[in-house]
Amino acid sequence: PDSGYMVREGKPVGFFYLDHRTVDGVHALIVDTHVTPGNVHDSQPYLGRLDRVRERFLLPTGAVGLDAGYFTPYVCKGLIERGLYAVMGYRRPNHRQGYFYKRDYRYDPAADTYQCPGGQTLPYRGTNRNGYREYVSDPKHCGSCPLRAQCTQSRHHQKLLTRHVWERYKEQIDAHRLTDLGKRLYAPRKETVERSFADAKELHGHRYARFRGLAKVRAQCLLSAACQNMKKMALLLARKARGAAKRLCLRLLGLIESPLQPA
Repeated sequence: PDSGYMVREGKPVGFFYLDHRTVDGVHALIVDTHVTPGNVHDSQPYLGRLDRVRERFLLPTGAVGLDAGYFTPYVCKGLIERGLYAVMGYRRPNHRQGYFYKRDYRYDPAADTYQCPGGQTLPYRGTNRNGYREYVSDPKHCGSCPLRAQCTQSRHHQKLLTRHVWERYKEQIDAHRLTDLGKRLYAPRKETVERSFADAKELHGHRYARFRGLAKVRAQCLLSAACQNMKKMALLLARKARGAAKRLCLRLLGLIESPLQPA
């Protein structure tokens, strides 16, 4: 009964739990795992879990890499206010064939207006209860516009555009994706967090909830994360020990210099 009915593009439909993980970008250790019902959006618990990780482990976090599901005004604003450099994946927007994209309507921040491909200015009308500013066209102009068929199907011949009150934060974060630094930061995600989930599913029974209830599923996820971290730590320590042993052997053979303290 604690699970949630999940309906997402490219995902199975049904009752699920979601495991939200935070993984460090250096060693791919799992630093947080948080379970929610399947109908909770990924972005909802993110900032709270990020704050917990930074406070709990005192991690000197400078940047975060997230998939496109976290690209919301709330998360973007929260990351910028925390002084973090964020990079998020790109998700192609839903688009009706034969119609203009929203990017074809140019926004003028100084005048707070949009300009349509036909040259008409769409002024600000008001803000709705969901926090979106609305910009509307003049039906008299749209009625005789030759581009109307590519713009709107409104029977009132009026185009409506919306812009979130925190849209500028999204634009700032989205710009990082196209920079060289952003590309370098985002690329390791497939080797860290994506690999972490893949190993959990293939090696630790993470495809199915083994118990009933949110608390017991959370315990399952914590145990899986602990097992994965112990394996990762053992591999890292073994690799470090091999490197130290190799250097010692080379020193004994006289192939590299050994630093000596002055008498």
